[in-house]
Amino acid sequence: MSITHLDARPAQGNDPAPVLLTVEEAARCLRVGRTTCFALIRRGELESLMIGGLRRVPADAPTVYLARRRAERHAA
Repeated sequence: MSITHLDARPAQGNDPAPVLLTVEEAARCLRVGRTTCFALIRRGELESLMIGGLRRVPADAPTVYLARRRAERHAA
């Protein structure tokens, strides 16, 4: 599943697309604030993981979240 349209930072030159996003980058992808993004993570709605002391969001997680929300809306 490609997330080019939701990517927080476009790949520059030979730099590969990011595999992990900061919470702030994920929030920008979803067009929500940092606090809302942390709330989604806390509720388990947006996947994240800790690397050392840093919280990171897999680059495909915003797209997965959006797809799940859309499916829920269509199922209702």
